[in-house]
Order: sequence, then C-alpha cells, then structure tokens
Amino acid sequence: MNQSLEHDHLVDGTAPLAEQIAAVCWRKNRGKVEILLITSRDTGRWVIPKGWKMADCSDANAAKTEAWQEAGVEGDISAAPLGQFDYDKVLRPGAIKRCRVEVFGLRVKSMKDRFPERKERSRKWFTLERAARKVAEPELRELISGWNQIVT
Repeated sequence: MNQSLEHDHLVDGTAPLAEQIAAVCWRKNRGKVEILLITSRDTGRWVIPKGWKMADCSDANAAKTEAWQEAGVEGDISAAPLGQFDYDKVLRPGAIKRCRVEVFGLRVKSMKDRFPERKERSRKWFTLERAARKVAEPELRELISGWNQIVT
C-alpha cells in the first residue's frame, strides 16, 4: 500500500514555507550560557518555544508570548531575529507543512510555576552542547552550538 504525504505546493512544484517565530530562552549560570528546552505536546521531543506569527504584534513580541505560554518564562527579547531554521510540521497524520522559523533570543529574567501550557510540557535547562544534541533540527542545532558568539 502506497501512503503519500499531503503537501501544499506552488506552481513550480515546491512547497511554500509557512512562517513561524520562536524564542531561544537562555541564561548565564556560573558564567556559562544555558538554554531552556521544552517538550513538544505531541511526541515529547525537546524543542524551543515556537508558534505562528501574530497579526497584532511584532515577530519579537510574538516569540516572547510563545515563550511565556509554552515555557512560563519572562525576560528581554532581541529586537531582530538571530537566525532561522526550517522543519516539517505534522498537521495531522499524513499532512506536513514545511515551516521556516525566525529565532529570537530571550534572556530569561524569571520563570513562573503557573503558565498556560504547564500541564502539557516539561522544561529543563541544558548546557549549549547538551541542548544542541537534544534538538532534532540540524539548523537549530547549529544555531544553539554557536550561541556563545551571539550573546557575548
């Protein structure tokens, strides 16, 4: 049985990229940068807070909102994206949307125990090296690996 995946395609046969935003939540702990990863709701794999762009606010503020909703963090967000990565978002079984994610840095000032998705996700701080190994997307892994150069 041949099972094909459903994609949206442009006239030239390429799939258009859906635009998302994300926040790499970071802090310095004992002089070293750490990255906060959260679990995805569907598979439980380690990811960064991300979501769809929001019509009523800047991309940076949308990323900051996602960080609050998904990870319960507040802090200072970078005004401009610090990088991007592409990934395939599973919309439903057999339907995939290729996404381009603009990544903003968020220096965490506080973490709250009560936040909108607290019952749906776990969160954990990792060193740069461990965080890079935990995420699945190669471009995100590369971005995290080079984070010291971005934030210093």
